[in-house]
Parts: sequence; C-alpha cells; structure tokens
Amino acid sequence: MITVTKRCAPRQNWDDELVLPFELRQKSRLRATLTSGEELGLFLERGEVLRDGDFLLAEDGRAIRVAAKPERVLDIACTDAEALARIAYHLGNRHVPVQVGAGWLRIADDHVLRQMVEGLGASVVASEAPFEPEAGAYAAAHSHAAPAAHGGVIHEFGDRASRH
Repeated sequence: MITVTKRCAPRQNWDDELVLPFELRQKSRLRATLTSGEELGLFLERGEVLRDGDFLLAEDGRAIRVAAKPERVLDIACTDAEALARIAYHLGNRHVPVQVGAGWLRIADDHVLRQMVEGLGASVVASEAPFEPEAGAYAAAHSHAAPAAHGGVIHEFGDRASRH
C-alpha cells in the first residue's frame, strides 16, 4: 500500500490519480484505491480538504493527482440575483456546502433542500458533476490547507481609527 502524509506543488506529470467525491475529499484519514488499482493510505493534517487538481506526495516519492469524482448534484438558478442571494442565505443558514458559479449554485442532491429552493422560486436541475463547494469564510484560519481564492478571511478589517 502506498502511504501519503503530505501535499506537494502541482506538476505537469504525475504517477497516479486519486478520484474521490467531495464527502471523501474532506477526510484526513482514508484508505482508497488509485486509478491504477493500487491501495492508498492517506494521513493528512486534520481539517484539510482535497480539491480537484491538488497534488499529494507519496512516501516513495510518487506524485498523486487528486480529481473530483462526478456525483449527484442539484444545479440551482433563479430569474434574478436577489432571489439567488436569498436561496444562498437559506442554504448557508442550514450549513449546506454550496458551490458558487456565475448566476448559479450547486449543492449535493437532497430532495428536502430541492423542495425548499423550488419553493423559493428557483429552477433546479439534477445532474452528475464534480462538486467543489466553497471552503468557508474561516477555512484558512482552521486549516493548513491553501486558502481559498478570496483569501478565506473576512474578519480582518484593520484599525477603525486609521480609516478616518
């Protein structure tokens, strides 16, 4: 079994690939099978989430590319931005992992949440696609993983007195 305990920088070439749904990419301890069929033991820092395109370094020096496995998702769209923001608020209020796109939201397939967002006026399409939800506003503060593209920090506003 190949053992992985750390990440590495992205590479042009890799030795194998680890394809997992979002639920399993959240686990820091995992036994999985690579695309080659070889077993892998994952032992990362707690709280790290693997993202599509991340790279792992095996103890034997091999580079493993992480890929998001397509899974059952709901794509949510609305006729206007205000309605979509309202739906995002209600999903966030329920701590639902949400992937945000240009004019759409994506959540894991769930019939109760589907009824809720349709009741709020959304159109919903069930499909199978990779699921890459937002890391969360404070993810960078609670993990050693790379911060989200938006920095992941919303609570550092600076000294109020220096703004006047």
